[in-house]
Amino acid sequence: MILVDSSVLIDHFRGTLNPQTQQLERWLSGQDGPPDIGVADLVVFEVVRGFSTAKAQAQVRDLLLAMEVVEIGGLENALHAAILYQRLRQSGRTVHSPVDVLLASYCMTHGHALLHRDADFESLKTLGGLGTWPQ
Repeated sequence: MILVDSSVLIDHFRGTLNPQTQQLERWLSGQDGPPDIGVADLVVFEVVRGFSTAKAQAQVRDLLLAMEVVEIGGLENALHAAILYQRLRQSGRTVHSPVDVLLASYCMTHGHALLHRDADFESLKTLGGLGTWPQ
């Protein structure tokens, strides 16, 4: 499965064109032999909270919930994410979003790839085990 990060989803809803949003649009429209696409529960929160009207939130929520939603905030993943965060800090890097660390940890432990446009994930890739699109 490929999980989609909020960085790509926010760009998508803003109409921003970049390789990641264009790929997402192809997958959502059924082109390119769409893989299983998912979204994390905490990413749903990150995206939906950015819309100010109930109508816009409902529209965004409907699109997000059309994808498989995975829960990434459990205890086991939280502990693994804390270890990853400390490893990055020890190497002189800081990840700014706790959700990003949880998402990367979940992808690493479940063998999922990640569609993103966020420098935090590039730092997390240095630890090994995080697959991203494109490779």
